[in-house]
Amino acid sequence: MALYPLFRPLAFALDAERAHRLTIRALKLLPPGVPARPDPMLAVVVAGIDFPNPVGLAAGFDKDAEVYRQMLGFGFGFVEVGTLTPLSQPGNPKPRLFRLAEDRAAINRLGFNNRGQAAALTGLGHRDRCAGIVGVNLGANKDSADRIIDYVAGVAAMRGVADYLTINISSPNTPGLRELQDQGALGALLDAVIETRGAGPPVFLKVAPDLDADQIDGIAKAAIDRRLDGLIVGNTTISRPMLVSKHRSEAGGLSGAPLKPLALQRLTDFRAATGGALPLIAAGGIENGVDAFDRIRAGASLIQLYTALVYQGPGLAEEISGELKRLLKLNSFGSIAEAIGTG
Repeated sequence: MALYPLFRPLAFALDAERAHRLTIRALKLLPPGVPARPDPMLAVVVAGIDFPNPVGLAAGFDKDAEVYRQMLGFGFGFVEVGTLTPLSQPGNPKPRLFRLAEDRAAINRLGFNNRGQAAALTGLGHRDRCAGIVGVNLGANKDSADRIIDYVAGVAAMRGVADYLTINISSPNTPGLRELQDQGALGALLDAVIETRGAGPPVFLKVAPDLDADQIDGIAKAAIDRRLDGLIVGNTTISRPMLVSKHRSEAGGLSGAPLKPLALQRLTDFRAATGGALPLIAAGGIENGVDAFDRIRAGASLIQLYTALVYQGPGLAEEISGELKRLLKLNSFGSIAEAIGTG
């Protein structure tokens, strides 16, 4: 949007979380937008779903499924809502969201703050399934006695309203959650999720970028053995590359431009570990068409972004789609599918 550079200083004058809530309230006043039309060069089929383009909005922006219709109108090929937990929860104490403007980044320790799955169903239950692709990102409550039961409950609640489901076990802000990435726990989780899903929508697994080679191989094997529909690589990182912002020492997950090299490397690692046996969705540090093209050539079928929107505005999805088309033509590719994994 051409007016975003004028609006951004006003938003940046506010606390980051307050600015986000005001943005959601403003978007709710807008009528639903017109979803992106399939583009012959950009359209791609993943897990049996026809995506009009590969540029998606990552979970975290529309936590409670309030404005997915409006966001689909900004050119996104799909929108992922959540993270949603079975019960509402306030999340971690504030302040818990920090802009690192000099680094084009953010640090958050939100802790899955959301109004719960029952509240989100109010907005998702009667949606027009032809008016854009909507995925639902599922998490576990912080104080849950059995987190696998929480994920099963989420699948049971959301399988009828989601085009796909994402099992998010990669947030660093819920203590112990990432332990579900360990092979034994992961196998039990995926078995329970897939059994509950039944004939429902595709299931993706969202993993962290902070993984070693053995963990990557274990996750890849578990996913392939259970015929999972895809992996989202990755989430925020607990590592701290070179940063200059005054907020660089805040605890939480880092997202945005500094995550770019790590996220690309992890995607490359998962492509090697899976051998192209299941689709990969790239997230982390994607700011422009070149970043998106690099991830696609590294093995991603789809890409997701969020933090870059804070700095560049809601027109970014259409900009990236346009840049992707130019890069495909420049490199003699006729479609996204032809470019996947060619890097």
